[in-house]
Amino acid sequence: MTANDQTQLGNTLWKIADELRGAMNADDFRDYMLSFLFLRYLSDNYESAAKKELGKDYPDLKEGDQRTPLSVWYLKNVIDVPEFEKQMRRKIHYVIEPSHLWKSIAELAKTQSKELLITLQQGFKYIENQSFESTFQGLFSEINLDSEKLGKSYEERNKKLCTIIQKIAEGISKFSTDIDILGDAYEYLIGQFAAGSGKKAGEFYTPQRISDILSEIVILDSQDPSKGEKKKIERVLDITCGSGSLLLNVRTKLKEAGGSIGKIFGQENNITTYNLARMNMLLHGVKDSEFEIHHGDTLLNDWSILNEMNPSKKLEFDAIVCNPPFSYRWEPSEAMGEDFRFKSYGLAPKSAADFAFLLHGFHFLSKEGTMAIILPHGVLFRGGSEERIRTKLLKDGNIDTVIGLPANLFFSTGIPVCILVLKKCKKFDDVLFINAVDHFEKGKRQNNLLPENIEKIVCTYRERKEEIRYSRRVSMDEIGKNEFNLNISRYVSTSLDEEIIDLYEVNEKLVGIEKEIAKARETHNQFLKELGLPPI
Repeated sequence: MTANDQTQLGNTLWKIADELRGAMNADDFRDYMLSFLFLRYLSDNYESAAKKELGKDYPDLKEGDQRTPLSVWYLKNVIDVPEFEKQMRRKIHYVIEPSHLWKSIAELAKTQSKELLITLQQGFKYIENQSFESTFQGLFSEINLDSEKLGKSYEERNKKLCTIIQKIAEGISKFSTDIDILGDAYEYLIGQFAAGSGKKAGEFYTPQRISDILSEIVILDSQDPSKGEKKKIERVLDITCGSGSLLLNVRTKLKEAGGSIGKIFGQENNITTYNLARMNMLLHGVKDSEFEIHHGDTLLNDWSILNEMNPSKKLEFDAIVCNPPFSYRWEPSEAMGEDFRFKSYGLAPKSAADFAFLLHGFHFLSKEGTMAIILPHGVLFRGGSEERIRTKLLKDGNIDTVIGLPANLFFSTGIPVCILVLKKCKKFDDVLFINAVDHFEKGKRQNNLLPENIEKIVCTYRERKEEIRYSRRVSMDEIGKNEFNLNISRYVSTSLDEEIIDLYEVNEKLVGIEKEIAKARETHNQFLKELGLPPI
C-alpha cells in the first residue's frame, strides 16, 4: 500500500468520525473509533493466521454467504476447537471467538441486528479477559456502550452503533486489506484527534517529527554515535508513554536499521491514554509478551518492577525516551527527599516537576544507554533546586547534548522546547549545543520540522559537528564560568554578527563626496553665468 493510499484511508476514517460523532465530543468519539479499528486489526490478523493454520480445511464459502469461514469451521469441528485455539495462542498469542470477529460484527451492523450491542459488549469482555495469555483488564473501559450519548434507549444505542460500524466497514473496504496499514491509520487518527484537542493533546501525543529525533538519537551507539545504530536494545522505556507512539517509533527506527528490541516498557497515568497505548502496541504487531505498559503515577514510582531497593537487582534500560507534561505542579513529601531516585540530587520544586521526571528516568538508565527527554527551556537556566540538580548532572558528566527546537511545534503549547540527551558514561568531556530554533517550516496553526531539519539535527549529534550559528562543543570550564547555566543562546547565537564600520574610511568617503558636490556646483554656476543668471 502506498503512502498516498495510507493518507486516503486516514482521511476517509477521519471524515467518518467527523460526520458521525454528532453531539459526542471528539475525545469521547475517538475511543469508539479507535477501538473498532483495533477490533478490525485483531480480527484480520487472527483470520489470516487461522487460514494458514487450517490449510485446506479452512472453509471456502460461496459468494453471498455472510458467515465467516471460522464460524463454519467451529460448528463442524467442535471437538477440535480447544486444540486449535491452543495452537493459535502459541503462534499469535491470542484467540477471538467467531461471533466477535469484525466481519461478524459488521454483518450485524449491516442487517441492523438488535443483537449488535450485546454482542459487542460480550466481545470486548472476552478480549479483555480471555483472548490473550496476559489479561488486558479494562482495555475497553473508556468505551461506554450504555452511554446516553449514543442514545437514550437500548434500541437507539444499538441503531447508532450499527450506523457507525457500517460506515467504518464501508470506508475500510475500499482499501487494501493488508493488516500492516491499519497501524498507520490508527496513528493518523490519534494525530488528528490530538490536533482537535488543543491543550489536552499533550497528554497523549508527541508530534511525529519530534518523536523521530528522539528515536534516532537513542538507537545510536551511546559511547560514539558516529559508529551508527545499535544492533540490539534489550529494553526501552518511556516513563510518560501516552499512546505509546514514541516507543513504537523507537522500535520502527531500529528495525529499519536492521536491529531489534528485546522488550518495550511504558508507564502512563491517564487511564484513557493507557488503554490507547496497549491497543496501539497490539495493533502494530507487538506481541503481548514483548511489551509491558503500567497504569500508574511515575513520580510516585508505584510500578513494582521499578521499585527494587537492591541496586544489584535494579532493572535498567538501554534506551529511555520521555515527553513529560511541561512544568507539572507536584506535591513531593519530605520522605521523597530520601527516595533513591532523588537522594543524591535533591527534589525538583513544587512549581515544576521537570527534573523529577528526568531523574526518575535517569536512575534506570544503563551504563551503555542513552536517554532523550523533551523539556521546557526553563530547566536550562532556572535557579534554586533546579540549578543544584543541573550542576550535579553537569559535574558528573551526565549531560551530553542540549538541542534547542523551534517554538509552536506542539498541539498543547506554543513555547519552544529543548531535548536533553543524558548518559551514565559518556566518551566526550564537553557538551554539544545544537541551536535549531530557526530551522523549520512555518504553518498556519503550528510550525513543522521538515525531514531535512531532522536529518541535520541527528547528523550533527551523530558526528558531533560544529557549525557557526548552529552547533558548538562547549568545554566544562566555559560552562562552569557561566555558573552552569545552559541557556543555549549563550553558547550558540543565531544572530548575524554586526558589521564593523571603519570610521576613518567613512570620513574619507564623505570628504570625497563633498569635493564632488563643490565641483558640480562650480560647473553649474558657470552655466548660469553664461546664461546671464545669478549663481546659487
